[in-house]
Amino acid sequence: MYAIWGERGALALEAAQAEIGVHREQLAQLEESSGQLRHRIALMEQPIADLDLVEELARTELLTGAPHQVAIPRTAH
Repeated sequence: MYAIWGERGALALEAAQAEIGVHREQLAQLEESSGQLRHRIALMEQPIADLDLVEELARTELLTGAPHQVAIPRTAH
């Protein structure tokens, strides 16, 4: 009886394996995010930073405003 419903029974094993699967998926997502961040950091740490990345970061920061505030990007002259 405990082999099925006990705290170390078959049902507990299935639940633990399902939880491990969820955690593995979360780990994979975190590793992917980490890899993307490492790539962006490497682009910024070059002797001459990647200009596209610098522009992207600047636009992100400059277009962030207060709530109910609208930012309109300018076109290049």
